[in-house]
Amino acid sequence: MKRSKITILLAIVLGMTFHSCLDLEPQDQLGGKNMWTSVNDYKQFANTFYSWTRDFSSVVYDGTHSDKRSDLITYQSYNEFSRGINSIPSSDANYTDNYKHIRRTNLLLQNAEAYAKPEDIKQYIGEAYFFRAYSYFDLLQLYGDVIITKKPLDITDPEMKVKRNDRSEVVDLIIDDLNHAVENLPAFKELTTEEEGRISKEGAQAFLSRVALYEGTWQKSRNGNQNTQRSANLLDIAAKAARTVIDAKYGYTFRLFGTDSETKILGDSAQKYMFILENEKSNPAGIKKSSNHEYIFARRHDQVLASIGKNITQECLANVQWVTRKFANLYLCDDGLPIEKSGRFQKYDKKVSEFLNRDNRMRYTLLKPGTRYWGNKFGRTSWQWDETDLKTSKVYDPASGTCYGNQKWSAERVVPDTQEGYDFPLIRYAEVLLNYAEAIYERDDKIENEDLNISLNLVRQRVNTNMPALTNELTQAHGLDMRTEIRRERTVELFNEGFRIDDLKRWKTAENEMPQTMLGIKWKGTEYESWNTTFSLNDEGCVVVETGRQWADKNYLYPLPSDQLQLNPTLGQNPGWGE
Repeated sequence: MKRSKITILLAIVLGMTFHSCLDLEPQDQLGGKNMWTSVNDYKQFANTFYSWTRDFSSVVYDGTHSDKRSDLITYQSYNEFSRGINSIPSSDANYTDNYKHIRRTNLLLQNAEAYAKPEDIKQYIGEAYFFRAYSYFDLLQLYGDVIITKKPLDITDPEMKVKRNDRSEVVDLIIDDLNHAVENLPAFKELTTEEEGRISKEGAQAFLSRVALYEGTWQKSRNGNQNTQRSANLLDIAAKAARTVIDAKYGYTFRLFGTDSETKILGDSAQKYMFILENEKSNPAGIKKSSNHEYIFARRHDQVLASIGKNITQECLANVQWVTRKFANLYLCDDGLPIEKSGRFQKYDKKVSEFLNRDNRMRYTLLKPGTRYWGNKFGRTSWQWDETDLKTSKVYDPASGTCYGNQKWSAERVVPDTQEGYDFPLIRYAEVLLNYAEAIYERDDKIENEDLNISLNLVRQRVNTNMPALTNELTQAHGLDMRTEIRRERTVELFNEGFRIDDLKRWKTAENEMPQTMLGIKWKGTEYESWNTTFSLNDEGCVVVETGRQWADKNYLYPLPSDQLQLNPTLGQNPGWGE
């Protein structure tokens, strides 16, 4: 594994270097005569694509897809996007960078048409199609209608000064590109040791399930019955793409971390350690990255060769991120029922009460009051929970912010700030399983237990082996809504991975969820009364950490930056943002 890790990380580092060189060259040098003559030319050019993906810096820190712009996390300095008060920017790198990326993929595809042996560069053609789709999907999520170009044009070229294409055309292009990617890319198991970390056939299928689910639900939640057939077709594509990845014909290439013989040893804590998995000892069992079969496509890191480069543990641990009461309340009780329905819920008298008898993910994602924990500055040494380990631990006793402390993405080993080396999951198997369940339900307005059992329930019971499965009988017996439960599972599982705000937008529920007051723990009548909070309380006695949030229809899309409107007046501004 050491060789493969070093090989692909070096490839990515070289690719990022190559990308920087390209930025310094005149634009026409990108297609110069000295390029495109060998397979290695195409490979090196395709390496640059891998520096474009999301990462900790754009998801866990503030970014367009970050949960910090949602209803799940806040802080003492408010986020203008989550408050709904952002304005039209003078420029926006999210717009221009995506078109720079599209230009580069188009360059590769254009030059590939003249290559004498196209079969030899098939993989890199597939990568170009995938990353063009990746870039267009980002534009779609942010701006809706955007200009389609299949030529290597710069944003300032006259041919780009046209009206935007309708979002339906953009989605069709993305789907077509992903189908081309699937045709050209190798299967995951066909990737050689030197190719580990590159996008695969299954990765493109998984991403197709994300795209089609996004647009299928976007269309279904808008304009009444006008989009019924369109949304049904897209949801069918999403379900089939996800099922292809799940299906046995790929030999069960992917599986949930913690469910196989290699990783079961971690028990209920498996999911927690998956997110901080390194090849240095980072978990009690000494499991390394090679045992993680859940990440279908990831932004790869290594302490020496490609560290995260952001102060990620210090950014995430304890009360640095103010996780809201709304999120904490989403966790089910261990009988598979929401807290308002379950007799197992222990309420709020003690600080620890609400953590008892809950979904195990709650105590491994958030910090349970009274528990011992570690960070990168005071890490574990023996990994045995013995006296040696406990000597370096801290006890979590919340008394600031919302008092819901986060531990996801926080290292437990001693490692210098910014040098953590765990990977960021761009696409993981759990998401594909959840995509499948939601796509089936939204397509058919129902879902059979059999479909739930091969998808959502695998995720739900990964670290909750005794929790009842989600079934039609369970929902009927307890007055639950199946759509609500499917969305609950997605929100809990994918927390702080860059999905929540986009989910609220496609479901068209942001107008209800985003303006809500952001709350912390229940203070009145609980052990928290010993904490002299400066926050006001609501009628239930919960601390109020943020008010005044708003959400208008215009906030479902970002405004186009003013410099692009000046450059191309035919673009037109998004609804509600003025001209």
